[in-house]
Amino acid sequence: MHTRTLFGTLAGSLLAVLAVATPGTAWAQAKYPAKIAHLESATQPRHGGILQVGALVKERTNGEVEFQIFPAAQLGDARQINEGVQLGSIEATVMPASFLAAFNPLVSVLDIPYLYPSDRAKASALRQGPFGNAVLKTFEAKGFQPVMLWPNGRKIMTSNKPLDDLAAFKGQRFRVMDSRILMEQYAAVGASAITLAFSETYSALQTGVVDGQENPPDSITTMKFFEVQKHVLVTEHGALEDVILFNRAYWNKLPASHRDAITRSFREVVNDVEARKDAAMKAAVEQIGKAGLKMTVPDAAYQAKLRTEMYPKARAAYLTRNGAEGEAIIKLYEEELKKIGG
Repeated sequence: MHTRTLFGTLAGSLLAVLAVATPGTAWAQAKYPAKIAHLESATQPRHGGILQVGALVKERTNGEVEFQIFPAAQLGDARQINEGVQLGSIEATVMPASFLAAFNPLVSVLDIPYLYPSDRAKASALRQGPFGNAVLKTFEAKGFQPVMLWPNGRKIMTSNKPLDDLAAFKGQRFRVMDSRILMEQYAAVGASAITLAFSETYSALQTGVVDGQENPPDSITTMKFFEVQKHVLVTEHGALEDVILFNRAYWNKLPASHRDAITRSFREVVNDVEARKDAAMKAAVEQIGKAGLKMTVPDAAYQAKLRTEMYPKARAAYLTRNGAEGEAIIKLYEEELKKIGG
């Protein structure tokens, strides 16, 4: 890292902390201040990436745009933050796509299992190409200004029952986020899915209300789910994507050069965010293994079987909800996937 970049990142981090602590000081000097709210803790890769972006944007706009960053749901839960961005009480958010489906059902295409190739470069080509742009465009009619998609990890599965072959899924119960697509994902392999709050998942696993769950490895270690699980299947079957959204009125009042600075900065930082997230996931998988869970890393044949079963039913659930608009997005996705050899 160049000295200037390191200095800018550290300076941006300090300013962000000061802005949260004392919003009326340095922040008041900015011509276009922006509250950026998200759900993740300040120790996680998403927050670090936003700090990097904030430092770059401040430099590139000569201090006229300054981010005031609120992590860890300080400005409300997902619904409250999303509504705040729509209405303009919050200027922007970096929000998981799964928490945006109530506002925009078309974005739930990102819940479909095995949507992205395991190869990160190919996944990035989909995310930043015509498919990703089409998903972003669906937010415009909802009062948001979409900027880009950011990767926020890949999901793996854990259970108190074996996961070492396809037949083992039959009869198991998994906790999922509130998504018909995720329910169909498990139905496709003979399992069932139950929607539970994230905060209730540990006790549900402990008491046997559900047998298993899916999350990125670092979420599993943070919530200590490995304490009440016996098996882990390292599939990376589901990509968790963040959507960067700004309030439309705020965005439109910015000079074109400032809008370009924001967009360019988010794009430049995305690879750093993904690298940090991948490192966190790798360390978490090692921690889970050390906890004594039986770990299965599926080979190509097992992964292919899972995709063959899960993808079509999840795809059908998406199309049932989203009609012709959803069909156009799926068609574009499958065309782009073929182009990149995914």
